[in-house]
Parts: sequence; structure tokens; C-alpha cells
Amino acid sequence: CLCLQVCQGRVVLVLTWLGTNPRLRSILLNSHTDVVPVFEEHWTYPPFEAVKDSQGNIYARGAQDMKCISIQYLEAIRRLKAEGKSFARTIHLTFVPDEEVGGHKGMEMFVQRPEFRALNVGFALDEGLASPSDTFSVFYGEKSPWWIKVKCVGSPGHGSRFISNTAAEKMHKVISSFLAFRESEKQRLKSDTRLTLGDVTSLNLTMLEGGVSFNVVPSEMAAGFDIRIPPTVDLKAFEKQVAGWCQAAGDGVTYEFHQKCMDQHITSTEESDPWWKAFSGVCRDMKLQLKLEIFPAATDSRYPSRHPAIGFSPMNRTPVLLHDHNEFLNEDVFLRGIDIYAHLLPALASVPPL
Repeated sequence: CLCLQVCQGRVVLVLTWLGTNPRLRSILLNSHTDVVPVFEEHWTYPPFEAVKDSQGNIYARGAQDMKCISIQYLEAIRRLKAEGKSFARTIHLTFVPDEEVGGHKGMEMFVQRPEFRALNVGFALDEGLASPSDTFSVFYGEKSPWWIKVKCVGSPGHGSRFISNTAAEKMHKVISSFLAFRESEKQRLKSDTRLTLGDVTSLNLTMLEGGVSFNVVPSEMAAGFDIRIPPTVDLKAFEKQVAGWCQAAGDGVTYEFHQKCMDQHITSTEESDPWWKAFSGVCRDMKLQLKLEIFPAATDSRYPSRHPAIGFSPMNRTPVLLHDHNEFLNEDVFLRGIDIYAHLLPALASVPPL
């Protein structure tokens, strides 16, 4: 057991089940302990009391995202140890803070430390998403999150005049260009049933700043955009496109990155890959229907990108309620998830030396 403060007020907990051949690369089971805030007035039950209703639905913030996975990891290992099982590869469980606000003071700092390198990770499991259908969503890659702030500088003046070259006019052009691209990606997703949200670039205007008074034309305005880019997109070419939108809006228009992930690592899902063969083989044996996708947002698994990683939350027949009011998970789905991990872990921890 290792309790490590990676920065002030941010602690990573590592639990280790030593394998019979510790020199082999290990299995990492990652989960985050933080959750997003709640609007308690919109909840049927108190969001931090884990109330179970008559249908067996457990209502709690983190029921899907992702305290359920943390507990399922622990219970699966408890079961395997009670059965006297042991495996060649070491299994590490990491419980990290800060994922919901980007992981910058959690996993991002942890992977830079010698304590993480000492884990000798070969393969990782992290969170996925619930699936409303019979299938289980499996994520073999993630989008690159870009947070861009565009600033427009223009001529100020009295609110009664038709002033030329205003910041607002430039901002209007910027927003029109960004949102036109958003609409084109939205229509591309809508028109092709083979595509999922992870296959297209999502873009949203999330912040607007500017102005000091109703009767003063501001000299500066700013807009913030949250963009999530699939690994199939040329990131350098996309940035040129962003620069072009800003340039077309006029002089005095600049942009800066508040987050710019350039990693486009994806994990092999070919049957010739030993990690995927172990994972998918267990799923076939358990008759789990898998749907392979690119994760539409971003998780902490993007930071230790040197090794294969799968995003998987064993929750099917479950509405996607992460970050939503009345987040819940049914007890039968939760308990089956423990059983799934109790089958997956022996297979992964027994992958032969590569």
C-alpha cells in the first residue's frame, strides 16, 4: 500500500497484489475518487447517502462515475484471493484525485514520478460509460481535448454610434465560423449510422467575456471553446483551420490554449494482440456483446499513454447518467460487474511474457 501526495491536497492511493513473476509488466486498475457537484434540489434521494429503491436502483453521486468501478475492482480481487488464486503478473489498483477537473493535479503529476514508473505497467483498465442497450461499450482510444480562448480587440466608443472595427463584430465572425464547423460535424454524425460521438469532433462555446456597461462599446471580447478531437484527425491541420477562422475575422484576433492534448494513442483491438485477445476472449466466454468505440470525452487513462489501455465500465441496460441528476446503478448490474472483473483479471494477469 502506498499513499502519495502528488501535490498539496492531492493524494494518490496505490494498492498492490504482487504476482508470482514481479519482473513482468503489471496490470493497472485505475479509478478516480472525486465526483462532480450536485444540484440536490433535483434529486429524488439525498445524493450522498446511496439510497436503494424497491427496484434495486442505488442512487448516489458517483454510482456510475466511478465509485462503482473502484468497489468492483476491490471485490473481484477479494474474491480471487479468498479462492487462493495467484497470477504471474502483479496487479496495481490506483485511486486518483482530480479527474473531473482534468487530472492535472492527480494522474498527470503522478505519471511523472518514480513511484509510477516503479509500477512497471503493461496494460491498464479505466472507466468507460454505461450502455442503455444489451451491449457493453469498450473504448480503445480517446479524443484529444482542446480548450481554446479567442480574444478579439477592436475600437471602443459610445453605445449610440456605429463604430467600425469593433471587437463584437470580429467575435461574431469567430463564433459563426466555430459553430458552422460544429453544425457540420453534428450533421455528419446524424447522417451516418456507423459513426459514434467518438468518431467526430465535438465543439461547444462554453464561455463569453466582455463589456463594462450597456452604453460603452467594449475594446475587447473573449470566447472559450471546448473541442474534443478524434485520433483520426490531423491535429496540426486542425489548428491551421482554427487559425484561419481567427484570421478571417480581422486584425486583433488571437487565440491561446488552456488545454492542448496532442496524444493520439489508440489500443489495438486485433485478435493477434495478446492483451486484447485475453480481454475479448473472456467477454466471448461470458457472452458479453461488445461495442468498440473511441471515448467521446477524456479520462485519466490518456496520461500514462505508453501502454495499452481499455476504458470499460461493465454497465449495460443502464441509462447514461454520469454528471446527471439522480445518477443510479442497479444492484444486479453492479454485482454482475464484480463477476465480470473476477473473470477478466485472471486472464489479463496471466498473459504470457511478451
